[in-house]
Amino acid sequence: MDTLTSRFSARRPEWIGETLRSLRHDGYAIVEDVVPAPLLARTRDAMYTVQERILADIGQQRLDRAGELGVLRIMPRYDECLLALLELEPVLAIVDRVVSPTAILHLQNGLILPSTTELHARKHFQTSFHQDFRRHLNGYVASVNTFLAIDDFTIDNGATLLVPGSHQRAQPPDREAMEATAAPALCPAGSMIVFDSTLWHAAGINVSGADRLAVNQQFTRSFVKPQIDYVRALGDEAVLRQRPRTQQLLGWYTRVVTSLDEYYRPAGERLYRGGQG
Repeated sequence: MDTLTSRFSARRPEWIGETLRSLRHDGYAIVEDVVPAPLLARTRDAMYTVQERILADIGQQRLDRAGELGVLRIMPRYDECLLALLELEPVLAIVDRVVSPTAILHLQNGLILPSTTELHARKHFQTSFHQDFRRHLNGYVASVNTFLAIDDFTIDNGATLLVPGSHQRAQPPDREAMEATAAPALCPAGSMIVFDSTLWHAAGINVSGADRLAVNQQFTRSFVKPQIDYVRALGDEAVLRQRPRTQQLLGWYTRVVTSLDEYYRPAGERLYRGGQG
């Protein structure tokens, strides 16, 4: 199996230019040294707590019916510390330069990929090749993913498989060709796998005997409807406790008016601010 070669370190000042070039050409880049060790430990503990609380709220039967494998949605509703992953400077640098400084969070999903048999894993959506943004807009980049490795990504624990060069295509690649050219995103914990959201990818098969943790953060242009309305999901008080930039990413300045009172507010109080691109 081939090895992905577009990898850089966020400790080097050249990383952003190298990453942007790789993203345009290959559709992805692996950036190491992004999530500091204390935040990794805190995130790992929080994800297991969130998993337990989601199970208590939703129930195993409904989660099984969704056909997902260890996906945690709306994690900050259960632990706000996970919003710190939106404040990482390398993440913000990518969002600003690839999408827009006014981009919004489309989703932040925790991924606890369990160790399992290949037969069982193949029954789930994540292990099939897919795109996170399925619209081809003639090369216009409307969405980017910053996929954070909370654990080391290895062959044995199901490192995400990427298909280099499969992004921004009007027609999907042949399935056999994807299987032949896909390569695992091997990287240490704390790395960020950046990819154009139109890139074809899939979760690997975890046969390591332990869980593999990651957090997938997808950002879109502000006019794209997010998968989750984070303002409503978290509540006004929770959003207003965050830094202004995090509020903006959560969609605080791209809300939809629901009354004439909201519509006719002064410019500084409007729910949807001008200049959102």
